[in-house]
Amino acid sequence: MFIAPVKQFLRPRGAPRAPISTAGLGALCAVGAAMSFTLGDMAVKSLSDSYPLHQVTLMRSFVALGLLFGLVLPLTGGFAQLRTRRPVIHVVRGGFMLGANMAFFLALAAMPIADATAIFFISPMVIAVFSVIFLSETVGPRRWAAIAVGFLGVLIMIRPGTDAFSIVALLPLLAAVCYASLHMMTRRLGATDSAATMAVYMQMAFLMFSLLVGASIGDGRLDTGTHASLSFLLRAWVWPDPADAFLFLLTGFGSAIGGFLISQAYRSCEAALIAPLEYVAMPMAIFWGYVVFAEWPDRIAWLGFLLIVGSGIFMIWRETQLRQSP
Repeated sequence: MFIAPVKQFLRPRGAPRAPISTAGLGALCAVGAAMSFTLGDMAVKSLSDSYPLHQVTLMRSFVALGLLFGLVLPLTGGFAQLRTRRPVIHVVRGGFMLGANMAFFLALAAMPIADATAIFFISPMVIAVFSVIFLSETVGPRRWAAIAVGFLGVLIMIRPGTDAFSIVALLPLLAAVCYASLHMMTRRLGATDSAATMAVYMQMAFLMFSLLVGASIGDGRLDTGTHASLSFLLRAWVWPDPADAFLFLLTGFGSAIGGFLISQAYRSCEAALIAPLEYVAMPMAIFWGYVVFAEWPDRIAWLGFLLIVGSGIFMIWRETQLRQSP
């Protein structure tokens, strides 16, 4: 009884659909994507002190493309769906995703995973704002208030004007803006292209970028070793340790499955509904930070977490109330 609704949900737009809850399945996709991305983030952070970012990205893309070509595409319409009439938008979308990933992963090399994830979660608020500006979707005054509370939580996390402030904390903000821009384009592409198509082209963008950067600075000549994030960006390529194979597989799994699920969610539902559900990644980030990296947020960080997550939960509740209204 579960397979039929899923097949209907994965069917390309314009094809006949069964009367199922698209919003419900979109929400499940958003939650699954958040958990997949967080798993991949944990693996990337674990690799950040031994490998350069572009090498990790290359390995991740190979694994992700293998999953997409071997599993996702055959189950969602075959390879014919890779044909697209909007290649330029795919290129621009890939650029935004590159910016989001590079900025966030560089932050992970120098920040606790929970802190970086919390700051990055300004992105659902930016997405909600962008959905009003670019998609003509409606966000009411109560949700605007929740967005403001979320922004306050992010400011508490960054702590501008204090000794705890670090320029690295701005990297997740840059990632958030790129991520929000990415999903505005996802909503537009969703009318003509499938989630699998968008996921494949995104991984191809990662692959080309990592090869280009590796060929340019992969010898490590620019690495001065003065900062963890800069070293992660500029470190020389090394032969992978077989013991790290599982971590590389996790990066690819998180990227491929997360990318597919989040594209499916945003192409099927309003951005203002899907964006807050990505907050599921917050408790997962805290869990991985504690279990894998022995990181535990301080009291100020917890206050920021509560404001950010609280605003997201309120937005979900408010959206539910509006959908139940006549």
